[in-house]
Amino acid sequence: NSRGSTSLLKDSISFTEVSASGLFEGHDLLRRGFTSVKNELLPSHPLELTEKNFQFNQDKTNFATLRNIQGIHAPLKLQMEFRAVKQVQRLPFLHSSNMAMDILRGNDECIGFEDILNDPSQSEVMGEPHIMMEHKLGLL
Repeated sequence: NSRGSTSLLKDSISFTEVSASGLFEGHDLLRRGFTSVKNELLPSHPLELTEKNFQFNQDKTNFATLRNIQGIHAPLKLQMEFRAVKQVQRLPFLHSSNMAMDILRGNDECIGFEDILNDPSQSEVMGEPHIMMEHKLGLL
């Protein structure tokens, strides 16, 4: 991503990083566009940061409301459940839908933008499974 935003799936690597020529290729101008230091440092639109942090801000508001209504134990229990659900994932070369996280947040019955036009960085990447697992475990 030329805008400098990080991938939500940090453990997955793209197939171009795994291939022998991918490590030594130059910048692909047709796919990634022109590079600029300004584009990497600043967001391209004023609402980009707000949209990037939307779910975090919504969770923070929900936790504060839950704490005011039910006490400190309710948001702590929910945060522990979120952490436990985030740790369970598929292998790095398989796409994970994070259905358990959607159920905890109440988004399992909603159809959103990410359900139809998902982030390209989260696209399904079928590479060499052994190399991707070694990269995830830090052996490579």
